Amino acid sequence: MTASPSPSAAPVTQALILAGGQATRLRPYTDTRPKAMVEVAGRPIIDHQLAWLADHGVEHVVVSCGYKAEVLREHLGARADGPRTTLLVEDEPLGRGGALRYASQGLPEQDAPYFALNGDVLTWFPLDEMTAHHRDRGGLATLALTRFRTTWGVVDIDDRDRVEGFTQSPLLPVWINAGVYLFEPGITPLLPVKGDHESSTFPELAGQGRLTAYRIDGFWRGVDTAKDVKEAGEEIAALRQEA
Repeated sequence: MTASPSPSAAPVTQALILAGGQATRLRPYTDTRPKAMVEVAGRPIIDHQLAWLADHGVEHVVVSCGYKAEVLREHLGARADGPRTTLLVEDEPLGRGGALRYASQGLPEQDAPYFALNGDVLTWFPLDEMTAHHRDRGGLATLALTRFRTTWGVVDIDDRDRVEGFTQSPLLPVWINAGVYLFEPGITPLLPVKGDHESSTFPELAGQGRLTAYRIDGFWRGVDTAKDVKEAGEEIAALRQEA
């Protein structure tokens, strides 16, 4: 008889994706569809996310949406593979923190941990390693961090102010929120009913020592503008050639 996995080894099998908002900076891509349905490298962003989650044992995903919800509903309803999905539509914009709290009511296991993703993030890193890190640190929430890549070119100079060269859009030695979280169920009542968790819940948890960081190493891309769609597609195509 196979023994059941210990709680510390059990995978996280449920997740939330925030797919609301009108994404005005992504127009004209979002004139007729929500941001999560914008295609990058031949697939909607949400399909990239669902495939990644499924590869790491996630069985059920709740998608919170508002703008052009019918497009997401039709697309998710036609999918034949990947995790089960539940679509919850916001009657009014709730902000990211409010959307997380609202969407959590659709989770099949209310007393179990869950991942949460911003709907405009493309990334691939081992979620099982993030889970182990989270449990080892014992926080209420863990947020993935990625190195910040500036959109500006950097000028390299020596100690006599002579220009030695130029580096376009380098990674800087600072970390930013990657928009991927692992939450214990106890965080849900601490999320705002309306508003942003990054300006309320997270600072409160940080002050209490209950917020953990997990640094990712590898591909990560936020898709906020039309330029990002093009560049993210090129990066993914290059990664596929290397694989």
